[in-house]
Amino acid sequence: MPVFGSRKALEVLREAKTSLDAAARARRSRATRRARRQMAIKDGEIAALKRELARARGDGRLPDPADASTPVFFVLGYQKSGTTWLMLMLDAHPEILCKGEGRFFDGGWRQKSLEQAEVQRPPNSLYNAMLGAERLKLWIERSVWSRDDDAHEHLVNLTRMAIDYFLEGELLKTGKRLVGDKSPLLTPETVREVGEIYPEARVIHIIRDGRDAAVSALHHSWNFGKPEKSEEASAKREAYRRDPRQLREAGESMFEGNRLRKLAADWGTRVGRAIDDGPALLGTNYREVRYEDLVARPKEEVSRLLEFLGADASEKTVDRCVSAASFEKLSKGRNRGQEDPTSFFRKGVVGDWRNVFTEQDKLIFKEEAGDLLVRLGYEEGGGLPSD
Repeated sequence: MPVFGSRKALEVLREAKTSLDAAARARRSRATRRARRQMAIKDGEIAALKRELARARGDGRLPDPADASTPVFFVLGYQKSGTTWLMLMLDAHPEILCKGEGRFFDGGWRQKSLEQAEVQRPPNSLYNAMLGAERLKLWIERSVWSRDDDAHEHLVNLTRMAIDYFLEGELLKTGKRLVGDKSPLLTPETVREVGEIYPEARVIHIIRDGRDAAVSALHHSWNFGKPEKSEEASAKREAYRRDPRQLREAGESMFEGNRLRKLAADWGTRVGRAIDDGPALLGTNYREVRYEDLVARPKEEVSRLLEFLGADASEKTVDRCVSAASFEKLSKGRNRGQEDPTSFFRKGVVGDWRNVFTEQDKLIFKEEAGDLLVRLGYEEGGGLPSD
């Protein structure tokens, strides 16, 4: 019997054709992604030139939104690292609309149960909703308009279009020019996904000492999280509220169980990945700012970030942004350092971890994220963290 008449040969040919088709789709997908990225970058450059021309003319006219893409940015940061504070400062700018949290990115993030989800926040990211839409994916895979393409690439593009739809729709209601979202680092993949979905967006990554972020996150969970199921956690919360010094003087951690170890590991993984991916994937569209620097010199840091976003950074405008989100205003009259353990804006200081960490707490954080503390300059190499 001839070789090509055999069933096995036909199967081999089918497999070969499938492989060739897949390779062709992959090439088209890469080409599409490159083209989309290049077009987006060009759109951004054209929009920037038109804004500069409008300013040079001095007539106050802005480019027609239909002629160029809207400048978009994202404020990223690990939980309780100052993202809300920075968002409020930027939103006070007359040209900037900044809200949060849209939770657009992190395709792998979703809450386990809709019943446990916060009513005012999405139970999963937008990207996760797109990737999990099985019937949408099937439509893409079978439609005459898309079945020869990479379905994932279409889902990425649709996610981008949806983000534009929501951001630009809100922006049009305000008369402002720039729009941004506060996007928490929900997984280590956040920056990579921003680069994939929105490659020309500008990204500000706010970084805070992970030990201070852990203390603040614990208070946040005490105040706004789910009711504590652990008697140990409830007891620690009440002990702290009676006297913040009581636990430490007794040599007892304010963190129950493995909570501090998990917070340290998450901070180390997510922030560490972000500071690697940001410069590598976003290049000059990525900027970092330290929470500690915003506390020490808010006007200088806000001015630097406004220039990065292409917004007015005049002294008057910077003063307006900083004043609108001062700790005194956000805390309704308290001075920075004056603690209200039940408030979202609890204390607003740098280095508060030194007041509450036990020696064991220091060791745990060092084991999980000590290398990143050193890399970011929060600690010197070797030994225990300094007091």
